[in-house]
Order: sequence, then structure tokens, then C-alpha cells
Amino acid sequence: MLIILNLFFKSGYNKNEQVSSLGWSILLCLLILFCVSLSCIFFANLHESNFENAKKAILMQSLWYVLGILVVLGIMRLDEEQLLRVSKTGYFIFSAILFLVIFFYSRAYYLTTGAKSWFAFGPITFQPSELLKPFYILMMSRLLVEDYYNGPHKELCEDLELFYRMAKYTIPIIIMLKAINDFGTTMVYVAIFFGFLIISQCQARFLLGLLFLSFFFFLFLVIAASSKTGQQTLSLLGFKPYQFSRISSWLNPSNDATNQSYQLWQSIQAIGSGQLFGKGISGVFVYVPVRESDMIFSVIGETTGFTGSILVILVFLYLFYLILKCALTSKRIFYAYISTGVLVMLLFHTFENIGMTIGLVPLAGIPMPFVSEGGSSLIANFVGIGLVFSSQYPNVKNIFSSPSWL
Repeated sequence: MLIILNLFFKSGYNKNEQVSSLGWSILLCLLILFCVSLSCIFFANLHESNFENAKKAILMQSLWYVLGILVVLGIMRLDEEQLLRVSKTGYFIFSAILFLVIFFYSRAYYLTTGAKSWFAFGPITFQPSELLKPFYILMMSRLLVEDYYNGPHKELCEDLELFYRMAKYTIPIIIMLKAINDFGTTMVYVAIFFGFLIISQCQARFLLGLLFLSFFFFLFLVIAASSKTGQQTLSLLGFKPYQFSRISSWLNPSNDATNQSYQLWQSIQAIGSGQLFGKGISGVFVYVPVRESDMIFSVIGETTGFTGSILVILVFLYLFYLILKCALTSKRIFYAYISTGVLVMLLFHTFENIGMTIGLVPLAGIPMPFVSEGGSSLIANFVGIGLVFSSQYPNVKNIFSSPSWL
């Protein structure tokens, strides 16, 4: 792992002191999260299975990390023209694969999770909705950079036109995710969509209007899902009973702690039992379902307590700051959009994952970036990091023939 990291900035790119500092700081964050990931996955599997399975889990996670670093090195060699072209190609290829998973999903995972999100090839599973995210970010960045060079918006029709062009590439994904019952991933795409809208050239009044509409729609969903009449109405729109259960358990986690609220209540108990400094590797641990992936923050809270949890959150905040700095220091608007999209993706993943384990937001199947067990999500995150690094080591060939952004 360290050898690969050492090769990272010896790949023939133009370097300067500021860029090297940013790059090494991001890699330091990833190295810390790598150690946190292996520790948490080992403890989670050890207490739910046996020592051999725990070793296999951390070995597989290490292999995914090595593959992720290699992916980053490969992406850094792509210039702006290549990224602009691969955006549309990658978007359509992985959208087609996402469509195929509707019919050829893993039956075993469907029975376990209720979602048709995974292909299974023997012991290896593959989640196309995760690997589509970076190409979706590239596609949205491409649309925004084209709009940027058309000049600032002055009329509402220009805002609506951009909204339509972005929605045209977003709605098909939402429909397919609805078909495979993956509401958590749907929220990630919606968050990225609105993140790009906020940094676009849309007028403030248009964005505020969308913000208020979104808020009232969310409020309507929560109120409707809390009553039988509302649930009947939402069922006609395609909402599932388990989604109502998650909202109910979120609003009152102790109401049905042995059934609907069991996972959330166990997670809250596990985190609370860690107190200030955690239990360490000894003691009686609270059972939390799926704690090696979606509920991994409960492991952090239980083993390291409030102190360790805050330190992990600070690492994430510092990583987000560095990615934001990459966006602000990028000399190309296309790379600035890419870095912002990756920032929104990782930020929403982290907020939702931590929030759902402590009852701040409803439960959703969203892993913690770079920490949760799983290959598809981890590789998608590394693709995002590779795109961020490409903004600091650009091989610039702009097919739009535009001046530099800064």
C-alpha cells in the first residue's frame, strides 16, 4: 500500500509546492480512513463470525484499496478532452448495466436486503449504481461547462432549459433505481443533482423556488408516511411498506425496538455504550445488523467512544476541505465542477451514513466512504478522488477552445 502511495506523485506530472501539499494531505486522510476501515471491519466480522472470516474480510478490503489507488493513477493520465468524451460513453454504458440488473440481479442479496442492486459472480458482487456515480458527475460537469460558455443566465427560460437538460440524464437513473428498490442511492443522485444546480449559472430566485418546493415535498412525505391514509396514498405512487417503517422508526426509534426499529435502536445503544473513550477490543458488544457496511459508524462509536468518533468526523471534514480547495484552485471550470460533484457525493454519503446510525435521519442503505466494507462503493469513491486529482494535474486539451477559468 505504502509503495503504491509513494509512486503516486512520481508519474511524470508537473508539480508545484501547493499541488503536492494538497495531494499528500488527501492521501494522508485516505491512509487514516484505510486503517479505520480495516480495524472496524475486523472487529465487526470477528464478533459476528470467526477469526478466519474476519481475516478474509480485511484482506479483501485491502485488495480493493490497492485496486482503488491504481484506478486513481490511471484516471490522472486522462486529459480534459478524454474526460469530456468518456463522460457520455461511461454514462450510457453503466446506465445500460444498471438497466440489466433489474432483470439479472442476485436473488440471494435480494432476499437479504430487499433491493435488486447487485450482480453476483460467485463470491464477487457488483453494484452498477455505485460505479455510475462518477460518470454521472462527469456528465453533469460536461453539461454545466457547456452552459458556462454560453454566458450567464438572464431569463427564467435559460434556467428551465438547463434544468431540463440535467433532468434528462437524471430521471432515467431515478426510474431504474426505483425499479430495483434502492431508495438510498436515489437520494445520493438527487443530492448530486441539486449540488450541481446550486453551482450552476441558474438565477437565485429559481434556485430558492426549487429549494422551497423540495422542502415542502419532503415535509409532505414525512407527514403522509406517518398516517394510514397518507401511506395508502403514497402506496399508489409506488412507495413500499418498509419505507414507511423506516420513517416511523426514525420519528420514534424506541416505539418498536424489537421489530421495525430494531436496527436503529441497537445502533443507538451500541454508540451510547461506547461513552467517552469506548470499550476498545474487549467487553460485551451490542449486536447491530449489517454493522460491517452500512452501520459501521456504530463500531466506531462503540469501540472508540465519543472521542474516536469525533476524530473520524474531523478526518472527513479535513478531506472535504481539501477537495473544496482543489475545486477553488483548479484553473479549468470543468475540473472545478468535477471536484464539486465529488465533494457533494462524499459529503452526502458521510452525513447520511453517520446520521442514520444515530437517528438523525431515516435509515438508508448508504455506506460510509472509504470505511464501509464493499468493493463497488469503494472503487467509485476512488474514481472520484482520481477525478479530483486530475484537476490538480491537468493535461489540458479543451475541445471548447475556451480561456482559463482563473
